[in-house]
Amino acid sequence: MVTMKTFFLLLPLLSLHLLSQLLPLKANGISSNTTNCPVKERRALLKLKAGLKDPSGWLSSWTGRDCCEWVGVSCDNDTGHVVKLDLRSPDICGDIVDDDDGAPESALEDYKPMCLSGQVSPFLLALKYLTYLDLSHNNFQGNPIPSFIGSLKTLTYLNLSQASFGGLVPPQLGNLSNLRYLDLNFDINSRQELRVSDLNWLSGLFSLNYLNLEGVNLRKGSARWPEKLNMLSSLTELHLPGCQLSEFPESVSFVNFTSLSVLDLSFNNFNSTMPQWVFNITTLLELTLIHSELKGSIPAVAEGALCKLRKIIFSLNSLTGNISELAVGLSGCNNSNLEELDLSTNEFNGPLPDSLGLHRCLRVLRLYRNSFWGPIPSTLGNLSRLVELDLSFNNMNGTIPESIGQLSKLTTLGLYSNSWEGLVTESHLRNLKELEILKISSYRGSSLKFRSTHGWVPEFNLSLIAIENCQLGPEFPKWLKNQKKLSSMTLSGAAISGTVPDWLWKLSQPLQILDLSENQMVGKLPRFLEFDFGAIVNLASNRLEGSFPLWSDVIALSLRNNLISGPIPANVNRHMSALVLLDVSNNSLTGDLPSSVSRLENLIFLDLSNNALSGDIYAGWNIMPGLTILDLSKNNFSGHIPCQMCSLLPSLEWLKLSTNNISGELASCLLNCTRLHTLDLGENRLHGVIPQWTEKSLNTLSELILRSNSLSGRIPEQLCNSLNLHVLDLANNNLFGPIPRCFGNMSGMKSLEPHSWSPRSYKSFYFGSIELNMKGRLMEYFKLIPLVNMIDLSRNNLSGEIPPEISNLSTLKALILSNNRLTGNIPSNISELKQLETLDLSFNHLSGQIPPGMSSMTFLNSLNLSYNNLNGEIPGGTQFTTFYPSSFEGNLGLCGLPLLRNCSAPGPNCSAPGPNAPNHDDEEDDYGELWFYASIVLGFLVGFWSVCGTLVIKRSWRQAYFRFADKIKEKLYLTVQLKIARLRRNWENRT
Repeated sequence: MVTMKTFFLLLPLLSLHLLSQLLPLKANGISSNTTNCPVKERRALLKLKAGLKDPSGWLSSWTGRDCCEWVGVSCDNDTGHVVKLDLRSPDICGDIVDDDDGAPESALEDYKPMCLSGQVSPFLLALKYLTYLDLSHNNFQGNPIPSFIGSLKTLTYLNLSQASFGGLVPPQLGNLSNLRYLDLNFDINSRQELRVSDLNWLSGLFSLNYLNLEGVNLRKGSARWPEKLNMLSSLTELHLPGCQLSEFPESVSFVNFTSLSVLDLSFNNFNSTMPQWVFNITTLLELTLIHSELKGSIPAVAEGALCKLRKIIFSLNSLTGNISELAVGLSGCNNSNLEELDLSTNEFNGPLPDSLGLHRCLRVLRLYRNSFWGPIPSTLGNLSRLVELDLSFNNMNGTIPESIGQLSKLTTLGLYSNSWEGLVTESHLRNLKELEILKISSYRGSSLKFRSTHGWVPEFNLSLIAIENCQLGPEFPKWLKNQKKLSSMTLSGAAISGTVPDWLWKLSQPLQILDLSENQMVGKLPRFLEFDFGAIVNLASNRLEGSFPLWSDVIALSLRNNLISGPIPANVNRHMSALVLLDVSNNSLTGDLPSSVSRLENLIFLDLSNNALSGDIYAGWNIMPGLTILDLSKNNFSGHIPCQMCSLLPSLEWLKLSTNNISGELASCLLNCTRLHTLDLGENRLHGVIPQWTEKSLNTLSELILRSNSLSGRIPEQLCNSLNLHVLDLANNNLFGPIPRCFGNMSGMKSLEPHSWSPRSYKSFYFGSIELNMKGRLMEYFKLIPLVNMIDLSRNNLSGEIPPEISNLSTLKALILSNNRLTGNIPSNISELKQLETLDLSFNHLSGQIPPGMSSMTFLNSLNLSYNNLNGEIPGGTQFTTFYPSSFEGNLGLCGLPLLRNCSAPGPNCSAPGPNAPNHDDEEDDYGELWFYASIVLGFLVGFWSVCGTLVIKRSWRQAYFRFADKIKEKLYLTVQLKIARLRRNWENRT
């Protein structure tokens, strides 16, 4: 038996041994009062791991006896039970498909190395003390959320967001009565869907503080959703964006959101006004309703009712009216908390209230894309914490107040697209030391002027500047030389007329956008420049000269309307391989089109029109898989259009080769390009018949222009079957035969909807245009192309009658059939073309009367019926009296205004009887004609001798008459001389 003395002697040795055993545990992060996790829980975690796919080996640390050491696992310090399981992926996994019989798991590893997938094992239920479970940002490939999670009664935190679970949200989650945080945020761009059939299960989560169902489809369970969520009185944050909610009730019986501070209902389909009860939630700090199809005005709010709100975001809706009601709710606050107000992209109008300047905590004020008018309130200068101010795309006017310059923390100033006037000086910008983005433009052109002293150097360092339609020039602003962070420079329509400074080209390296278009800048373009990859360069409409530049890493280049000359370099593809858009139209380029252009594999837009290029139009070209727009019009190209064009350019939608010297027949294979919307081959030397289309290619065709060639044969009736054709111009050819009666079936001319795709992808960077004969002259159309419905078959050899079925084309804007051999009457139902603006039937053999109903065609502003065989009275009404007499000349049988022939008495040239009218007695006609001529002769004799005979007989009267004539002559001479002197003086003053 060990004595007490011996025990005390051995105690230090025992203590050293125990300490040596505990030190390794402490080194591993386990406190001395813990034990290993229970064996049952360790086995449950290993079962969970076995069911998961972990290609990166993220869970490789899940070995050994102590699971509390494993990654993502946390245990209670006292009991050792697993209380927290955090398997949130550090990557955004996306919607990855990983089928067992598909690609190997290494493909998943290559794509997102830290993503877990597979099945969540029900052995998770062995973790009876688990309070925290996070499986977010993984990829469970549409597998349903395990319903057994609803049995983890101790859970207070559950995050399954962005984990690619799919199917029905299990209502068993409503059993988690201790849950305070639930996040099921779902990626709406996923191929899967997560949905809820009923929201009643939420009533069991009475401890819930945070609920996020973003992207979850609540369409079936959305009936009375506010009342169902209203029971969660402890809720502080509610996020329901993109949940396909369609009901936003105007009233709720009782608002029980006594703790709610954040409400987000963005990206839903409410299609209703904003209800009053939302503003009755007095605890709200943030209210977000982005793109929720809200309309109408904001409801009346009591003064000071919104004082607690920190964020109000109503952007991308259709809200109307002024914002006075909202301003009242935000006014009268002793201490305003408002930090962000975003009402952008709505339909608000009226002036901005001065009370906006009272919200001293405001950091973001976005009001762009509305219809606000009036000046900028000077009180905005009081917002000393403001970081972003954007009033762009409104109808605001007046001068820009100098108080803007007091916003010393401002980083973004957006005053783009308004009607500003006056001056912007250094005082507006001097104190904006933090400014990074500056956007100003005016609808009123040069009425807004910039003035700065010579040598002024601002303290800010911009990353983006956009000044358009203002007078920034005439010299290029020198202060931009010091802006070293610029990545985007737009100075379009800025009245700059000087030489482009050399230092500007040195700034090209970091630039993503350089837009100096619509100025009068001169100088020579550098041959070689390096831009930031993906740069967009727009120097259109200046007077820049030089040869074709080779600027690397540019994806969009517009040099249209300049003085660029010489050939296109043969190595353009080596230097500019990234090009997507190239517009060098309206310059002086010469030579052949090199085959290297077709090696620009990324090219989508190519416009080389209005130059002096020549040679074979497709010599040596390769396949251009992405080319969508090709405009080579107004050059000197020759040769034939190759039959392989569709295979060379499989994506072609816009082809304009007009005004060249292209010859040969129109190949039928050209018309088989199945994506072609616009085909303009006018003003060439094509001959032969118009070939037949395939049904597929015909259905995409919107504009067909073959004018001024030598095409012959009949108009193909197949055109009648087109679904989208709304511009048909076959004028000035040798076509013969009748106009097809089936033209009345062309559905593209029965709708005012924009019919076709139109080449306007890069905003206003590229404008596709076509020339059409409207109102008696060629007119160039840009943005309005899809809205023009017209048929021009003039200057051919067409015969027969105008088919009455053509009146079925209810939205036709122009019908031009002049200079043919058409016969018969004008269709009586032509007045059904209510939208018709231009009608030209001149130089045909039409007969009969002008249909009286045409006087009701109120849109008709260009009419030409001249040189036919029409007769009868011109229809009355204000519409026809506005046309010139030349519109009706060459029709000997017409009378009435605006012609001088009166229809009241019959005459030889008026009211001629029709072929079926009864004949009068010949003898009676002879006597009438005899008396008619006799009265004319008698009247002349009496009139002549009553005046001239008196002057011959009486001398005093003769002298008085000639004195009167001399006075009239002198007055006329004096008047003419005074007019000439006044015009000469005005001309001298102008010059």
